Amino acid sequence: MRTALLFPGQGSQFVGMGQDLADRFPLARGVFQEADDQLGFALSKILWEGPEEELVRTRNAQPAIFVHSIAVLRVLEDAVGPVHLAAGHSLGEFSAWVAAGTLSFADALGAIRLRGEAMYASGETRAGTMAAVLGLEDDHILRICEECSSDEAGVIVPANYNSPGQVVVSGDVAAVAAATEALRAAGAKRVLPLRVSGAFHSPLMEPAQAALAERLGSISFETPDFQVVSNVTATPVRDPMEARQLLVQQLTAPVRWHQSITAMTDAGITHFIELGPGSVLTGLNRRNAANAASRALGTADEVEAFVKEQEASYSKGGEE
Repeated sequence: MRTALLFPGQGSQFVGMGQDLADRFPLARGVFQEADDQLGFALSKILWEGPEEELVRTRNAQPAIFVHSIAVLRVLEDAVGPVHLAAGHSLGEFSAWVAAGTLSFADALGAIRLRGEAMYASGETRAGTMAAVLGLEDDHILRICEECSSDEAGVIVPANYNSPGQVVVSGDVAAVAAATEALRAAGAKRVLPLRVSGAFHSPLMEPAQAALAERLGSISFETPDFQVVSNVTATPVRDPMEARQLLVQQLTAPVRWHQSITAMTDAGITHFIELGPGSVLTGLNRRNAANAASRALGTADEVEAFVKEQEASYSKGGEE
């Protein structure tokens, strides 16, 4: 068995996330408390009580998902066993580097909070939007994006290659509107507008890169315990300096998610464990890694069941 950890990105948040973990596991409760202390406000209160419109704000949603993911990780570190690779979707890549020991929890949390604020500010400076496209080939979507980008309408690019037949596009509002019509005419099953505060993973996020680069340049990146597959390159990375550069590039580059999962299965990964709120990445693996086992662990019940299974497995192995 070769195991990889997966960490979700923005959009997986929901009001109430992580409260059951904090109530049942002291290790998880400590992670939420550490985040509140570092940020100087009760992020946990927003996670657990909302309101939803406050939780979904980019500056809150990103640290919320990160803290939830690391809370699960801390509870499960002994139960998971050897980890061979990790990856995270967009902001989830920060969680993956924390899991690998490259970034400290405190350094990553500060960088993620700044990242969310900078991305929101970029969206305020130049309005952008995103849309999910279902049922078209990647190359076809890329070609339509190129055709719909212009000096008048602005730019549109593929932003997330989530799975075969599911791509998110991102860019200026007028360009996304034009591409939406062209994509539907080209045979897309659905083109769904997304509720976002900006055109993430597109050139419109360039203003956020300088702030993030400055922050990441001021914190320590250590050699990881295991490799993390980069969103930008869809290849495993071990060099901490390369990791720093790729996290900055990631703001304007597409998330090559299904290519990343393919790289992991090609490397021999047989089991994927998603840590954090929801099960989006596990769902995507029905197409991205159909022959591998995938499991989402985010609630207290899911975590407790997994721990008991591992304890039973170890006990059985010891008896034999």
